[in-house]
Amino acid sequence: MINIFSPAAHQTPLPENQVDEKYQVMRWQVFIGIFLGYAGYYLVRKNFSLVMPDLVKLGYTKSSLGFALSAGGIAYGLSKFLMGNLSDRSNARYFLSIGLLLSAICMIVMGTMSWATSSVIIMFAILLINGWFQGMGWAPCGRVVVHWFSTRERGRTMSVWNCAHNVGGALMGAVVYLAIVLLASWQSKLYLPGCVALAFAFIAFLLVRDTPQSVGLPPIEAYKNDYPKNYSSSHENELTAKEIFFNFVFNNRLLWYIAFANAFVYLIRQGIQDWAPTYLTEVKHLTQKDISWSYSYFEIAGIPGTLICGWMSDKIFKGRRAPATIIYMLLIIMAVLVYWQCPVNNLLIANASLISIGFLIYGPVMLIGVQALDLVPKKAAGTAAGLTCFFGYMGSALFANIAIGQVIDRFGWSASFYVIIVACVLSIFFTALTWKREKANLLDSTGNFN
Repeated sequence: MINIFSPAAHQTPLPENQVDEKYQVMRWQVFIGIFLGYAGYYLVRKNFSLVMPDLVKLGYTKSSLGFALSAGGIAYGLSKFLMGNLSDRSNARYFLSIGLLLSAICMIVMGTMSWATSSVIIMFAILLINGWFQGMGWAPCGRVVVHWFSTRERGRTMSVWNCAHNVGGALMGAVVYLAIVLLASWQSKLYLPGCVALAFAFIAFLLVRDTPQSVGLPPIEAYKNDYPKNYSSSHENELTAKEIFFNFVFNNRLLWYIAFANAFVYLIRQGIQDWAPTYLTEVKHLTQKDISWSYSYFEIAGIPGTLICGWMSDKIFKGRRAPATIIYMLLIIMAVLVYWQCPVNNLLIANASLISIGFLIYGPVMLIGVQALDLVPKKAAGTAAGLTCFFGYMGSALFANIAIGQVIDRFGWSASFYVIIVACVLSIFFTALTWKREKANLLDSTGNFN
């Protein structure tokens, strides 16, 4: 019986003359697997936001819906940290697929069972469970990347893989649009994306493999002759939870800086994304069909934005992430101001500003994840990424969902934009703390941080 909470066993090494061909095929295969698998998670992560206008019409307040929505962020952030540590010691193939399967079931239940949306407490509970399963997505993908792609290719690889966020989010908007047209019920916005996500879980299971050694290949460092400064054969050994937490995560000062920055980056991302359907309905008076496509445009725009941001950090700033992040965050302030002040019923300007924000926000999200992977050994990658995401999603849950919902109800929509602009400034501040030190604080030969 296979234990998903154990890394895949090493297989007998292949003959040397078969290694290159096998490696090339398998790297494409596992990359497509984690790309589609993670895109599938986005089919069932944000669709609740698109039914919030319908729930408002049923009598729910924005504060209560913000409270329910916060459950997903709270559970996701905590799960990504704790399950990230578990994923560092698990088989990525099973971990990724099972998490998506369970998350899809949550949304199908929410859309097909009338009791599942009958009260705020029940919605909170289901979104809490869904958020926990969502936390099983990023970490196994990070584990696959650091095992199958070497340090010198990781930035570019991660920038392409990060577009899975946008592909999944855009596909979710398109699936929701089909749900409205074909099924004509707001509940279908929940269960139809869930059904599609089941297929993505199956595809991920077919394609993903845990490590090169699990299919008889050598470590990526040996294959690419790309050894990190502190690399040794001991880095192929699995670490205990205590070693990961106390040797490589909790004492890493730069990791804490980018974790705080991530809290504010996610506040901006979630504050715009989660409330866009309600804001565009109530303030800009756009139709539900227009809003579904606006949501997709936001995600699609993130693809070129992420790729350009990754290229800038690698080529222009020679592997430093902070300068590119700060440039993008400054531009986001301008785009948010346009989104806020655009005229009523002006679909063109509303979409243009949302596209700009989508283009810009995913670059910093991606770079913070890359920094986390760079700062720890590959056997601790999931935990490091989990720490930054824990802060990101706790920030988004507590502020983008609960706080902004309260601010909107008490002070109006304009006050929520002040909150978002302040978050932009604070994200720049914490990122700036890594400006000169992100490369100087790499692991030394003993595995400790400066």
